[in-house]
Amino acid sequence: MTRTVPGPTDHVVVVGAGLAGLSATLHLLGAGRRVTLLERAEHPGGRAGRLDLHTGSGTFRVDTGPTVLTMPDLLDEAFAAVGEKLEERLDLVALDPAYRTHFADGSTIDLHTDGDAMEAEVRRVCGPQAAAGYRRTREWLTALYRAEIDSFIGANHDSPLDLLGPDLARLAALGGFGRLGPRVARMLPDERLQRIFSFQALYAGVPPHLAMAAYGVIAYMDTIGGVFFPRGGMREVGQALADAAVAAGAQIHYGRTATGLERRAGRVTAVRHVDTAGPGGDTERVACDAVVLTPDLPVVRRLVGRTPRRPVPLRHSPSAVVLHAGLNRKRPDLAHHTISFGAAWRRTFREIIDDGVLMSDPSLLVTRPTATDPELAPPGGDLLFVLAPCPNTDRAGLDWARIGSAYRDELLGVLEARGHPGLGGITGDIEVSRLVTPADWSADGLAAGTPFSLAHTLAQTGPFRPRNLVRGLGNVVLAGCGTTPGVGIPPVLISGRLAARRITGAATRARRVPTGA
Repeated sequence: MTRTVPGPTDHVVVVGAGLAGLSATLHLLGAGRRVTLLERAEHPGGRAGRLDLHTGSGTFRVDTGPTVLTMPDLLDEAFAAVGEKLEERLDLVALDPAYRTHFADGSTIDLHTDGDAMEAEVRRVCGPQAAAGYRRTREWLTALYRAEIDSFIGANHDSPLDLLGPDLARLAALGGFGRLGPRVARMLPDERLQRIFSFQALYAGVPPHLAMAAYGVIAYMDTIGGVFFPRGGMREVGQALADAAVAAGAQIHYGRTATGLERRAGRVTAVRHVDTAGPGGDTERVACDAVVLTPDLPVVRRLVGRTPRRPVPLRHSPSAVVLHAGLNRKRPDLAHHTISFGAAWRRTFREIIDDGVLMSDPSLLVTRPTATDPELAPPGGDLLFVLAPCPNTDRAGLDWARIGSAYRDELLGVLEARGHPGLGGITGDIEVSRLVTPADWSADGLAAGTPFSLAHTLAQTGPFRPRNLVRGLGNVVLAGCGTTPGVGIPPVLISGRLAARRITGAATRARRVPTGA
């Protein structure tokens, strides 16, 4: 039996209406709890934020957070907790291809999540031997997912001993405790395919050649589970969850920043909060029986008043520079998601993770959400999101106020020089733009200036990651990417469910493997 919050838990205050907090709220409501949410922004979503860029031709509706949505059944599960269905709240479009990948040798590989379509694509570009290797890779990734999703990713752990069981033996037999890069390379000798099926380790803050093979589960989500996009933009995910929560009885107070916790006998009895926009305003309080805290760990520590002692300091993932660009004409040749790989591979990871310097030969993610929903841009326009991984502020003290605009121009120049369809001459078509750097993430309260939180090293994975229970406060639970199970939309949705189950004691339900796996 995993530990749960003792005593009364009738009224729960959730701090943060991001995806983790909203997931926790829906699962708590479904278990009969009364829930109050405090959100510092004026809208839901948290890191899945929103930005409207207004121009003379109209408005570009920008998503400032994640652009890749996988495992929508986790959303469906959250809606189902209050008797709703995903399709009644969101209009999701399955993307095909999930990604279009371009390589330095001029080749292009479309990533299809349908097995037959992807096998045909691999055979066309890489040959029959590679196609057979793809099938083996797909089978291995699916087996990894099945071994991990319930026992490791989708469960609360109080001790490493909780991992003992048949799934641990199954994961070991699959080579899950080896290295991801070498394992994929044995099945896929073509380096282009190795990149496609291992680059996702960077989401976990670890280079593929050093990441545990167990993190191939992220590649499963991307390359087999399917990639989706909600009409209206990624902002619609948080809004839909919030609307369902309100319909089920939750109270959400926007523009309220939690400033303190009132305590008695080792429990929090109330959460103090103030108007986000008005420093010096009156402090209000909301009494509670339990609390779910979802902000980044430094904020949580300030609220709790202590920093847990760890034998090794926490290590954060790399950060990213993001350019949001509204174009004055359409780029119909550009896919929804494009990955532009440079010639360098291992060197890229060494530069941003170990050396603390910008990529000399960058690999970039370009997202064109208007490929799926043209209404996100004014008529005749297009919207681009360019993401470049970079060192976090712990690793490099770069003066982003000084170098940011030059780096933006450098990234645009790289994309134009590579000659990918739809990207030629984009600099001249930019009508409005916004650059986000690690300095901006840091100013927003994110530790080490990264939106990707703690790296998934062995010492920060599973039961070794900061726990979702708070020592010394018996009715406080954590959720979000800084606690278990980790970073990304699927993990933070799961973290909300796990936080709720710490409070309600509900058992973990079996997870289904999506059709087509």
